[in-house]
Amino acid sequence: MITLSKTFSRVRSLRCSQCAKEYPLEIIHTYAPCCNRPLVVIYDIEPGIGRNIIYRRDLTIWRYAEMLPVLSEINIVSMGEGMTPVTPLQKLSQKYNLADVIMKDESHNPTGSFKARGISVAVSKAKELGINRCIIPTAGNAGGALAAYCAKASIECTVVMPRKTPEIFKQECVLYGAELILVDGLINDCAKKTEELKLKKEYFDISTMKEPYRLEGKKTMGYEIAEQFDWELPDVILYPAGGGTGLIGIWKAFKEMRKMGWITGPLPRMMAIQAANCAPIGYAMNDPASWKKTFSPQASVANGLAVPYPFAMDMMIRTLQESGGDTCSITDEEIIASVKEIASVEGRIISPEGAAAWRGLLKFVECKKIDPSEKILLLNTGTGYKYMNNFF
Repeated sequence: MITLSKTFSRVRSLRCSQCAKEYPLEIIHTYAPCCNRPLVVIYDIEPGIGRNIIYRRDLTIWRYAEMLPVLSEINIVSMGEGMTPVTPLQKLSQKYNLADVIMKDESHNPTGSFKARGISVAVSKAKELGINRCIIPTAGNAGGALAAYCAKASIECTVVMPRKTPEIFKQECVLYGAELILVDGLINDCAKKTEELKLKKEYFDISTMKEPYRLEGKKTMGYEIAEQFDWELPDVILYPAGGGTGLIGIWKAFKEMRKMGWITGPLPRMMAIQAANCAPIGYAMNDPASWKKTFSPQASVANGLAVPYPFAMDMMIRTLQESGGDTCSITDEEIIASVKEIASVEGRIISPEGAAAWRGLLKFVECKKIDPSEKILLLNTGTGYKYMNNFF
């Protein structure tokens, strides 16, 4: 564990992502009641924090503790999450005449996915606020992560999951001691069930972007990317986006680091990759007023991308617009083919979400929205081993 001063965090308040109204940290909050929008954590970063503070600390997300919302080190619930490797995809780059493609592999996190980052911070803050019962609707990985971290924190956990989720996701929740509730449908149906359960029992809801702290854990991917690239960011980042916490979080990290002077160069274009069976971002960008009326979501082999109505849709679109990025969708057939190609060429079994990001890169190159000479980073959000039954 890192050794921190008693006043290490620079956290100041919570702010509505829509109208910027601020809320105090001492009170338990979910989302902003003023606008029914996500809350974001705000920090006092003037005068700037020197980035040299991180270099003697453990290689976890908590090396960036000044820019995380937990006030006391005693409340940190950590299992070594973060500082996942960045690896050049040399053979695939050669195959497709791409100059510099690198993958950040989140499968190295505890519980096998990037969800460990956000859940570590959310559970740590729940512990600090005296919360003793958590609930989450999940497509899979977030449920397993919450079950694990709640077990470590001695917090009760209820996971609400689609019945069609691969068995391994269900099994890990049970092994961690969580209450598992299965629902017919997608994650939005699990969210409805979660609301029903909250009427009967007091839970803290850790739904995607409906509490402010998972975002802070996810943003550490952005801090790590900057550090691992020696503070000169890639030209473009491809991110498989379901609920969008990682996409929004990475962009938040870049803007925080720019204010502190940790990075000074241009910021990357952020590209959001979705499953064709459930690609609401494209619908929302093309028809902001009435996209929900024409959108017909279905399940996908990429479970984590089957998020029909993301609570933070406006924040995802803002990230794409601010960064000059774009979105595209990938069919299940293309996703499975990409999983197999990456395994057979690079020797890596990655998640279907990560494989979607790879196929998204090829699509963007084909339509000339990414130049083959650019420095390109794609995110693999988790291990492919949990999805093996989806690939055959």
